[in-house]
Amino acid sequence: MNKDSLLKKIGKNVKIIRIKNDWTQEKFAEILNVNTCYIGKIERGRQNMSLGKILELANALGVDIDSLLKFND
Repeated sequence: MNKDSLLKKIGKNVKIIRIKNDWTQEKFAEILNVNTCYIGKIERGRQNMSLGKILELANALGVDIDSLLKFND
């Protein structure tokens, strides 16, 4: 696995969980106090993130960090 595929898989998981929470990108961005474009980049796998940011995403989504790092491929 390379970095690009890892970011895409994390982004896909973020999007799935965000939608399950019935949140728009705008609502999720507001919760995280970030720009909506930033959420879009994460979900498309175009935003590199630190482990701290991934943990912050997991906490905001109300899931364990493992949920963002699980890949079913």
